[in-house]
Amino acid sequence: MTRPAVILFGHGSRDPAWREPMDALALRISELSPDTAVICAFLELQAPDFAAAMTELARGGADRVTVLPMFLGVGKHARKDLPRLVEAARVAHPGVSVHLLPSVGERADVLDLLANAVLQADP
Repeated sequence: MTRPAVILFGHGSRDPAWREPMDALALRISELSPDTAVICAFLELQAPDFAAAMTELARGGADRVTVLPMFLGVGKHARKDLPRLVEAARVAHPGVSVHLLPSVGERADVLDLLANAVLQADP
């Protein structure tokens, strides 16, 4: 039996309220797929970091982890930092398959959703 998991990965902020949309998305994923473990992880300024999130999921029995980078812009963190963290996690947890998705800003479906939200908004 497989145990899927999701990491929502963001930059992090000193402002604790910054992460509320990510927490809301994590909750929604859990509601839609109760058997999927979901955790938010951060590059800096908030916990847990990526390595700690991976360790927690692996200890919880996850054998497949999907990573969704929560970046609209695709800069250094998405192109360089996160792939290095994912590769380190693959080495540290060889029994866990880690799949890195494109950043949300690279996904046509997400961009369409945002465009429709703007176009359907009441002026």
